[in-house]
Amino acid sequence: MKINKLLERLEYEVVRGSDKTEVTTLANDSRKVEKGSVFVCISGAVSDGHAYIKEVAEKGASAVIIEKDAETPEGLTVIRVKDTRYALALMSAAYFGYPAEKLKIIGITGTKGKTTTTYMIKSILEGVGHKVGLIGTIEAIIGEKRIPAANTTPESYTIQQYFAQMVKAGCDSVVMEVSSQGLMLHRTAGIPFEIGIFTNLGKDHIGPNEHKDFADYKRCKGLLFQQCKIGIANIDDPYFKDVFANASCQIETFGFAKEADLRAEDVRLLSSPGYLGVEYHVTGLLDMEVEIDIPGTFSVYNSLTAIAVCRHFGVSKETIQKALKKAKVKGRIEMVKVSDAFTMMIDYAHNAMSLKSLLETLKEYHPKRLVCVFGCGGNRSKDRRFEMGEVSGKLADLTVITSDNPRFEEPQAIIDDIKTGIGRTDGQYVEICDRKEAIRYVIEHGQKGDVIVLAGKGHEEYQEIKGVKYPMDERVLIREVLEELKAEKK
Repeated sequence: MKINKLLERLEYEVVRGSDKTEVTTLANDSRKVEKGSVFVCISGAVSDGHAYIKEVAEKGASAVIIEKDAETPEGLTVIRVKDTRYALALMSAAYFGYPAEKLKIIGITGTKGKTTTTYMIKSILEGVGHKVGLIGTIEAIIGEKRIPAANTTPESYTIQQYFAQMVKAGCDSVVMEVSSQGLMLHRTAGIPFEIGIFTNLGKDHIGPNEHKDFADYKRCKGLLFQQCKIGIANIDDPYFKDVFANASCQIETFGFAKEADLRAEDVRLLSSPGYLGVEYHVTGLLDMEVEIDIPGTFSVYNSLTAIAVCRHFGVSKETIQKALKKAKVKGRIEMVKVSDAFTMMIDYAHNAMSLKSLLETLKEYHPKRLVCVFGCGGNRSKDRRFEMGEVSGKLADLTVITSDNPRFEEPQAIIDDIKTGIGRTDGQYVEICDRKEAIRYVIEHGQKGDVIVLAGKGHEEYQEIKGVKYPMDERVLIREVLEELKAEKK
């Protein structure tokens, strides 16, 4: 195809060569460049694509897309755009034949609740015959194919590639998590979202290589509501109006507030040995009873979001009720049967907001003790460690501080930071650096009526240490501990 076909929705300047140059493939990774490729130079946090121009020219690239002055070999078509990330998104859409225009796309943004809600929506829509693709924190699902995720919102080329594969697989709709970074870095630019959803906002993802401050985080979340037809928002969130300040879409709301278009009333907590759930009444745009096998207020919010979306697809109340009863997500309040005496669960809560919400929810069920096992990731904001330590110290009866993904930091240094946070409370804690040993400790010391939460890893099946991801799945660790304890008793 000619390069001008890929650039048809962009403003650009031909610096050298011709925009009629024939190209074979589109690439933003120099390692994937082939003879005839057009290479888009992305200025990233770690490396700058402009530094690879000579290398891609030697590999046979026909053209490069730049956003700043760069040395370029003779014989290479050079085209300049204002922003190469934005250009990559629109060029990727053109390269794959604008697959998003053949799909109804639902985008969900917010600090927490995105993952659970995407699976709820997928489950409900599939219950009425839709074929639904999914892109999110855990994986991308295309028909029967599941692809583990590296980012919540992949690079724009990958998103458009997934959309094209979804169209080929017969999907008619897609539900995807849209991170603030994905919006900030134009990964979702040019996508015609049918519905955009705002779940909530907390002070997360602020720091080096993320957002410079909370105002920027809010602004980026709001970008979704400038490129969707319908915006569905949590009216109870204190930042709702800020996020929607520049929205250009039709707006609907959900929540507990009387002004909400879709409201939850008469919430009742359900519990039995090894089971925690919730039921409530929906009023406003719909009138129905809902029961979910996931505990707490945030489960009410997640399910309200799913109901709000599925209403636009004409799904019956009965279908919504059945699907919500079955909804389960790996690593999101995932119950793991360990004992008849106490309840154990795995959850992805890895910041202060999500941990606070989780622990407050579980306290409402009046466990004998609430035990929280968690660590924090290395090479991330230290504030997160202090805050999570303080939250667990205040809300849990016992905190077991352990290792998460230390990355390039020393695990003990991270644990010491968490202890600083716990030190602001009178909370009881023990520190056990090895995560498997921490799990062994809480299983061996579990008491009747306890609720034990393994927080932070959730769906992850690895531990990242010094740049290497080692296999580590908490479900496997639990199984191994139970087998070892059983063997020790013999």
